[in-house]
Amino acid sequence: MRFENLNLHSSLIQAVKDQNYSEPTAIQQQAIPLILKKNDVLGSAQTGTGKTAAFALPILHHLINEKTNDKRKIRALVVTPTRELAIQIGDNFTDYSKYNKIKNTVIFGGVKQGTQTTALNNGVDVLVATPGRLLDLMGQGFISLKDIKYFVLDEADRMLDMGFIHDIRKILNELPRERQSLFFSATMPSNILKLSSQILKSPKQISANPVSSTAETIQQFIYYTNKSDKKDLLLYILKDKNINQLLLFSRTKHGADRIVRNLKKKNIQAAAIHGDKSQNQRQKALQSFKDLEIRVLVATDIAARGIDIDKLSYVLNYDIPNESETYVHRIGRCGRAGETGVSISICEPEENEYARDIEKLIKQKIKEIQNHPFPQTDKPMNAQQKKESEKEKQRRKQEFFANRNKKRSAKKQNSRNNYRK
Repeated sequence: MRFENLNLHSSLIQAVKDQNYSEPTAIQQQAIPLILKKNDVLGSAQTGTGKTAAFALPILHHLINEKTNDKRKIRALVVTPTRELAIQIGDNFTDYSKYNKIKNTVIFGGVKQGTQTTALNNGVDVLVATPGRLLDLMGQGFISLKDIKYFVLDEADRMLDMGFIHDIRKILNELPRERQSLFFSATMPSNILKLSSQILKSPKQISANPVSSTAETIQQFIYYTNKSDKKDLLLYILKDKNINQLLLFSRTKHGADRIVRNLKKKNIQAAAIHGDKSQNQRQKALQSFKDLEIRVLVATDIAARGIDIDKLSYVLNYDIPNESETYVHRIGRCGRAGETGVSISICEPEENEYARDIEKLIKQKIKEIQNHPFPQTDKPMNAQQKKESEKEKQRRKQEFFANRNKKRSAKKQNSRNNYRK
């Protein structure tokens, strides 16, 4: 199929040709006809699959064909989690609007708002925004969402991981009920599906390039060990001087920070990137990793989205993911562009089942490293043990937050006492 067969406006076809694209990607082939027919869409697609064009081209097609008043009103809104993604999407809208009169602008936090508010006052058809700055400018009266006909929530899972759920709900409350909504997410866990059900009406579901295989250039190894030995096993693995640059995946943000602290105690340079880190912190950590100033970059899955490091040779799963496809995405960060790569996984008893599921998905056995100092001797927990373990975890969590609140209260009281003196 070629773009000419998708019934898009001629100005868009010409703009796409200028970008040297002739055939639509899988997600574009599925999404564009559905969006042209005004369906709501729930799309599962990774960054790099041509997702932006999949929603930008049909939205622009609609906007070109709609008669509007002279005064420009915001008719399409795209919400995305980070400044980098917002800029990238805005650039794509600009490229595709080369031969028509549709105007877009991008707004995001971390910079002065003057340039952004000037563009808004001059009138735009398409607004690309990060949630915080959008709500800020709405509160100041610079933005009204009452004329929105097309709404896109992009990278939804990453948005939730970065703590934007309350912002998203506030934005949804301001949108007109009658609109076309498009929802894109790389993964579809239950909280994402729940959110999509609040946004979409009778959506058409699409998925691009379901993951089921790993690159042949990646060697895959697995160490079976006990949960209590993971920390020591990681240090044992890092004795290999050939591993000068390691991307390590942790299931949780707290876990990522804990791994970094443990590595630094042993004089191994490391940094974490996850949703609780600021944009600048994430960029600094990533750049330091690329420049080989730090040896280990510890990341959660969502924060690692879009990381593309030339000639990265080693990826390590500190926690085996419970979704097999996530494993394929993780190890795909190494061995890119025909280069060789090595994937290492550390598996505790509770994750044995996840490892078996991964092997079923990729249709191959992951090579087990047997002769190491920390073999797996514990058995997976039974239902009762799991229940007790979860209860203990919640108790420790509550204790942690209670102690933290006590410290904060004591600090405030000390400040008040010092002020009175």
